[in-house]
Formats: sequence, C-alpha cells, structure tokens
Amino acid sequence: MYRTRIVALEDCAVVHTRPGETASWIAYETPEDSSGWDAMPNEVRVKIVSHADIVAARQEARALAIEAGFSLCDSTLITTAISEMSRNVLEYAQTGEVTISLLRNGTKSGVKIVVQDCGPGIADIGQVMQDGYSSRKGMGIGLPGTKRLMDEFEIRSKLGNGTTVTMKKWNWNQ
Repeated sequence: MYRTRIVALEDCAVVHTRPGETASWIAYETPEDSSGWDAMPNEVRVKIVSHADIVAARQEARALAIEAGFSLCDSTLITTAISEMSRNVLEYAQTGEVTISLLRNGTKSGVKIVVQDCGPGIADIGQVMQDGYSSRKGMGIGLPGTKRLMDEFEIRSKLGNGTTVTMKKWNWNQ
C-alpha cells in the first residue's frame, strides 16, 4: 500500500513525500472522505525544473498507473510518455508542470497526463508531429512517438505563451 506523510501545505494543496524524501514540489489531492494516509491520491502534480523532477514524475505516474490497475508493461508506456514530454519541458521551456490524474468512467479506469509549460511555444504543431522532424539534434521521435504510446493525445501551443500536452491512457484489461 502506498503510504505518505504530510510535510507542508502549499497553494491549498496537501504536499506529501515518502518517508526519507524531501520533495516540496509534489502536490497531492486526495478524496475528501479519505484520511490521506492509505488512500491513493486522485491527482499528482510535479513541477519540472531539473532532471530529478523527471524521475519523480515517472515514479508518481507509475504508482498511479498501478493503482488504476495497469499492467507493468502499460505503466512503462505511461512513464515513458512522461519522460519524453518532461524532457521537452526542460529543453525548450526550462520549467513546467506535470499533472497526473486517475480517471474512472464506469468500470473503465485510466490516467490523464497534462504537461504544461510557459516556454516559447511551438510555431508549427503539424511539423513537430511528423516522424523524423527535430528542431534540435534529436531523432525526431519524441512527440509523434509519445502520441503512439497513448490512447488519446492533444497538443496546444501559442507562440510566447507555452505548450500544453494532454494525454490519456485507458486500462483495457479490466
């Protein structure tokens, strides 16, 4: 069972860490009827300002994916998508935030991932979504490859106002 302890209160969100960790940048929201000690949070937010934050976002996503009943294989796809998008945040915007939410739709469960930054934005979304296109020295598989890993993928960007990527993965094995 996932156990957390409350270490601070920031922006009206309860902040938790695992024993021995210090991570004030991880904010959890638990259901109102939950004590917060044994229940898995419905949503996790991780601010991305360093490579260590990418690791933290991956760990939190894996925990939520397992809570939603995803297989180890599917939880790996989810964490890979978060890695790719978080690396883009660091490379192009320097800072941003990953929000991972549990989804429930009747008997179907899943995760929703929103990666948001306030960077320079993307001038031509169609171009960056083409396999092989790279605005820098990469292989050009990050955005289109991430789209293939997820069941739903949406990217919104405005020059000068940043980029928001919203992805969903549904647990089809229920």
